[in-house]
Amino acid sequence: MTGRFDDLVAAVRANCQVSDARHARSLTLCTYLLEMRELYRWERGAPLAQALPRADVGAWLAAREAEWAAIEDADYRALPLAGTEVDPYDVATVNRALVPEGMVYGAGIGRHGKPQFFVAALRREEWRGDAHVLVAGREFARDLAPAPAATRGGTIHVRLESLARMLWDKAEAWAMKRRDGALKAALDAHGFEAGSAEALDRMVAAEAETLILHELGEREVAARMGPAWERTLCVLERRRADIFMRAARDLLADCLVTLPALLERDARAEIHFWFANLDGMRHEIFPRARQGYEAWRRGDGGQALAAAVDAGAEHWQRVCARIVASGGGADGEAAIEELSLDAATRL
Repeated sequence: MTGRFDDLVAAVRANCQVSDARHARSLTLCTYLLEMRELYRWERGAPLAQALPRADVGAWLAAREAEWAAIEDADYRALPLAGTEVDPYDVATVNRALVPEGMVYGAGIGRHGKPQFFVAALRREEWRGDAHVLVAGREFARDLAPAPAATRGGTIHVRLESLARMLWDKAEAWAMKRRDGALKAALDAHGFEAGSAEALDRMVAAEAETLILHELGEREVAARMGPAWERTLCVLERRRADIFMRAARDLLADCLVTLPALLERDARAEIHFWFANLDGMRHEIFPRARQGYEAWRRGDGGQALAAAVDAGAEHWQRVCARIVASGGGADGEAAIEELSLDAATRL
């Protein structure tokens, strides 16, 4: 499988276990059960369309929780590499050895402070300007609730296997109710048919590009906001402040890069899918985007949506600047939470 990197993969798997043991409780019960089901599927190599045996899943889940209880206080392991040990967050050093061998490693801090690790086969490597893009295929080690894409330093990681699972879950959930809307339009535009591996592959390829565009947008936001943004985000304790800050950044990134690129390319399936995922806080604070989308669907040629995106780039830039200006500490966090409740922050 991974040859001379077997020991490294084993260490990454161990670190994934420790991360899950410490942080799985932060998930809602529904999300936890869904993510555990998919982790079981991944470990067993079960096809996405295959029904899972409930009794086996239940026994596996109980055993896994018992394992977690025993390692919750364990330290993260250093990674064995070329006769030395490397810090598990030293992604650049690990990838200097792995990428030439057709593998890729990723590590960082995800939502709610959860460390995330993975190691996978490298599907492709490319550059977008000064951004290094590493696209991962088959994963050899992963933790619970993996992010399909992330930026660490100057490198964008995209995980096709995790993206495929996410897309399949969305299609499967839609198939249970078959409601009209953006998700149905996206699935139709992608030519998706239930159980079609070819259609899923098309969706993964198209939506991977959208993920890259979004991460390029986040890099632009980081350049504009400076290091104060990440410092503020890392110390937030109030959940609404954290959600609002992430939503504002995501909207700015997409108004700066993702949506302009999709509109220019007339990428209809990807635009539908972007709006299928416009939910929660982002949906709440950016109603003009939805209005522009509906006008686009009615055939206005994208004029209203393009105007909403242009306005959004200016608006969310101001909002993000106000977030940074709020400063750190309890007072700054309270100010961010108040900003999230201010009707003037909506567009």
